[in-house]
Amino acid sequence: MFTHKTQIRIHYALTDQMGVVYHGNYAQLYEIGRTEALRSLGITYKSVEELGVIMPVVEIHTRFLRPAKYDDLITVITTVKEIPEHSKIIFYGEIFNEKQDLLNTGTVSLLYMNSKTMKRCDMPNAIKEKVKGIFDVNN
Repeated sequence: MFTHKTQIRIHYALTDQMGVVYHGNYAQLYEIGRTEALRSLGITYKSVEELGVIMPVVEIHTRFLRPAKYDDLITVITTVKEIPEHSKIIFYGEIFNEKQDLLNTGTVSLLYMNSKTMKRCDMPNAIKEKVKGIFDVNN
């Protein structure tokens, strides 16, 4: 299992008229957490794309427990529980405020796809090599 924490200050543009984070913006918060988690492993979306692979989001589930508000410093915790065996990877997320109140939980599923054929593909070996130390990868 791999877990990473990313802190984000809620700026005005993320909020609605009530001063709380607009529900549609949680996907962005999870994306920031996901990209920073990958970056901490030495993997960027740019480097994945250079391998001829894209990673579109295919499913998002989120549960709203408490609101995040303007100027809050939130922590997005991103977890990958298991290395994908084939083309799908699931990121589990939790968002906390500075008081450590759990605000939101969610999952985001992405597929590895060949950028030319737009067909599913397995996780590239170059990425598997980078995550060997975190997961028990035998390939």
